This record gives sequence, C-alpha cells and structure tokens, in this order.
Amino acid sequence: MKELIVNADDFGLSPGVNRAVIKAWREGILTGTSLMIGGAAFAEAVELARQHPGLQVGLHLTLVQGRAVAEHAGFPTICDRAGDFTDDPVQAGMRYFFLKSLRKQLRREIEEQILRFRATGIPLSHIDGHLNIHMHPVVFDILRELMPKYGITTFRLTREDYRANLAIDRHRPMGKGVDAFIFSRLANRCRPWLDRLGIGYAREVKGLLNSGRMTEEYLLKALAGVGDGVTEIYFHPGILPCAEISRRMPDYRHEDELAALTGGRVKERLGALGIRLRNYRGEEKKHA
Repeated sequence: MKELIVNADDFGLSPGVNRAVIKAWREGILTGTSLMIGGAAFAEAVELARQHPGLQVGLHLTLVQGRAVAEHAGFPTICDRAGDFTDDPVQAGMRYFFLKSLRKQLRREIEEQILRFRATGIPLSHIDGHLNIHMHPVVFDILRELMPKYGITTFRLTREDYRANLAIDRHRPMGKGVDAFIFSRLANRCRPWLDRLGIGYAREVKGLLNSGRMTEEYLLKALAGVGDGVTEIYFHPGILPCAEISRRMPDYRHEDELAALTGGRVKERLGALGIRLRNYRGEEKKHA
C-alpha cells in the first residue's frame, strides 16, 4: 500500500502561514503541520489547532532562524541578548557541534520547547526541525534521550533520493547533491537509534531538495515516485502579503505551494496512483 503524509512546516511563524495551513487542511491534501513554539503567531496557531482537532500537529524544533523560548545567560550562548538564534544555519551547526559549553543550553531549550507544546494540550504527533536542525548530531543525541521521556513516537528522518529529484527538476544540482549527501549520512546515523527506541519514521521524505519550490507541476511528477510504505512530503505554504515570511524566506514560492496542496489535479493524481493520505498517527484523510 502507498501511504502519504503531507505536512506543512512553520505553523505559528506568522498569520500568513497559519491561514495557509488551515486552508490546505480544509480544502486540500494536507494531513499535518509542525508548530514553531517561538513563532510570533504561536498563540493564534494553537487556537486554530484546537478548532481543527483532526489536523495533527508536531513540534517544529527551532534552533536557528527563530527565537528561543527558554532563558539563556552567560557567554557564549545559543542566542543573542534579544533571544534570537543566528540566521546562519552553517554557523549554528558549527557552534553547536564544536562548543561543548552550549550543550546544556541546547538541552534546556529543546526540553522547554517540548514542554511548552505539551502545555497547549494538543497531542504531539511527531518531531521535526526548522531547516532540519533536529538531524544535527548534537541535537539528535539530546532528542534520543528526551523523546522516550515525553512519549514522542514518530520522527522526520529527513533524506531524499537525489537522482529521482534531479530527473524532475534540474534547478541547483550541486547544492542538491551536497544536501542529499549530508542528510543521507545523518539519516544513517539516526536510523539505528530510532529503531532501537521504537520510534517510527517514513521510508523517504520529499521536500528537502526542492524546499520552497514544491509547486503543483513538481508535485504531479514527484507523486509518481511514491512507492509502497509511508512517504512524507513537506511544504511551506503561505498567504501573502505577510511581512514575516517575505523577510525570512523571500525566494520561497509560498502561494504556489499552497496552490499545489489545494489543486484538483493533484487530488486526481493521488486517486489515479492509489495513494492513501494519512498522518503520523496512521489516521486516513478522506475529505481531500
């Protein structure tokens, strides 16, 4: 059986993202979303999630390009004096790996984001990360201790077939190759621990190599590559104008991604290919 999880990242980042997520859930193929605890529109997102209990919500762990939710004093710290993480993912990754003094702060921040999610009363369906920071070796080692503690049983194991992606879209071939190589190695490191802990994951995740460009044209072709088992595809939908997403992701095609999630051609294609929509909890979505 071919099963597909369709997720929207950055829920809570801004009102434009929140509106798009709910529209994609009500009118489209979206089966889940991932919540940014430190997002400016976090409270609105929580209320919308409560109004739509069928929409599964996971934690979008944020340790770069966002705001910390715990207090971090001293020097060095994982955020600046205003509580903001660096916007540079390479810099963040290097600091988290080489500065061992930051690891206690990272654990405090990660655990606080989990606790604040739990405080909403919304069931936590899975964990993933902003810019896939949850796969970072230091971050993952913290998560493999915290996930069993808080009953988190599903995880986005990010990796994507480079050749299959490039056959559809030849944009940024070198960059895609680097991303595919890095996340393949990270996935190989994470997978044995997830199996040992009994934490579930999709057999492949699409969205890494075309992040911000998950258009209807691309999606119609990518669906042909969905094989047996569970596949996840993630998106970054948004409704413009929205100053926050335009500032943070000026090159992303947010409205085109929303159109892909709600378009009739995609729904017809899913039916023709016999692909079943589901969420991380295994519940089937039938109203797309």
